[in-house]
Amino acid sequence: MNCRRIGWRAMGGASRNDTRITRVRSRVLDLPLPHEFRPAWGRNEIQRSFYVTLVEIETAAGITGITAAEAGPEAAVSIDRFVAPHLIGQDAASPEALIGVLRDAEILGPPVYCIEVALWDIAAKAAGLAAHKMWGAATDRVPAYCATGEIRSPERRVEDCRRIVADGFKAVKLRFHADDPRNDIRVVEAIRREIGDGLVILVDANQAGVLPGLGGHRQWTLRVAIDVALELERLGVTWLEEPLPRYDYAGLRRLREHMGTLQLAGGENNHGLHEFKLLIDQGCYDILQPDAVLSEGVYQLRKVAALAEAAGLLMAPHTWTHGIGLLANLQLVASIPNHSWFEFPHEPPGWPASALSQMLADKPWIDAEGCLAVPDRPGFGFELDEELIERHTVARQG
Repeated sequence: MNCRRIGWRAMGGASRNDTRITRVRSRVLDLPLPHEFRPAWGRNEIQRSFYVTLVEIETAAGITGITAAEAGPEAAVSIDRFVAPHLIGQDAASPEALIGVLRDAEILGPPVYCIEVALWDIAAKAAGLAAHKMWGAATDRVPAYCATGEIRSPERRVEDCRRIVADGFKAVKLRFHADDPRNDIRVVEAIRREIGDGLVILVDANQAGVLPGLGGHRQWTLRVAIDVALELERLGVTWLEEPLPRYDYAGLRRLREHMGTLQLAGGENNHGLHEFKLLIDQGCYDILQPDAVLSEGVYQLRKVAALAEAAGLLMAPHTWTHGIGLLANLQLVASIPNHSWFEFPHEPPGWPASALSQMLADKPWIDAEGCLAVPDRPGFGFELDEELIERHTVARQG
């Protein structure tokens, strides 16, 4: 049988349902930070701005899907050379038919899974629904934690946590990057002593790199990871993130076997459905942390969430990329039942939440109960600050 798709066309032009892709264009942005930022994951690095590649996919119906990559010119070139030619003329409302293009592009250049966000943005706008409602909403708000990003003294971090609590957050994530992990543990002890047990504490060791000393910090052995994890259990910490290299499945499983109440989290540096299936099958984590603009297509991560749910695991996506990435992940978790705390990067003065989301017209912020409301406008629920974007555009493709 010869099966073909039948669509309606309005007289005199394309219909609202004609979501064939007509153009893919990219703009590279160099977005400034309000103050010097010293990321814990890059010792001696001073960051004053960050690159984002903004991608807009136009359709015959006039609907534009928007996404962004956490990268500069290399992402724009990769999208222009390896992705755009295969998308022109295709139906943007059929992302499942196009995911192979994005996976194959990773062979030739940097990952471009972020493109699937733009495709679903188009599909949801055409349907007149927010993405999470089109997929089947599980919630309309999620609890957020304040994700810090620098290494600070116990005294300063206690003051930070007082502000964080005053802002309405119920949870905070700290970075462990000292050469002697006991110095990191002293920060947690100080917070527990001065703030008490009411604040949920999460810890990120950023150990997913497979090379010793990657990022300038000490690489943990399994023995060190076990010792640190047991101390964190003593202090009532909720989870330990990326305690070992991302492909050390056996080490992660052995570490998890030593844990009682402490949960292990990770996955932001893993790519593809196959790697997340391995993490689940090998029993590496209690909480998976893929990112909808880094790790796989946003809808593909709903498949990861289903596998995780079947295994009794939670999802808490990584979001420290840009405002579009944050909202893409927010729409994702709002459509799954097994979501956990949601990452909300906020480390003033260098990297306040407003810096991450500066290219958005409306900047996300928590409500009085420390939750993020999920935008209910069609698509992923955001509009761009075009004036700011034009001011900080440094290159164009397409």
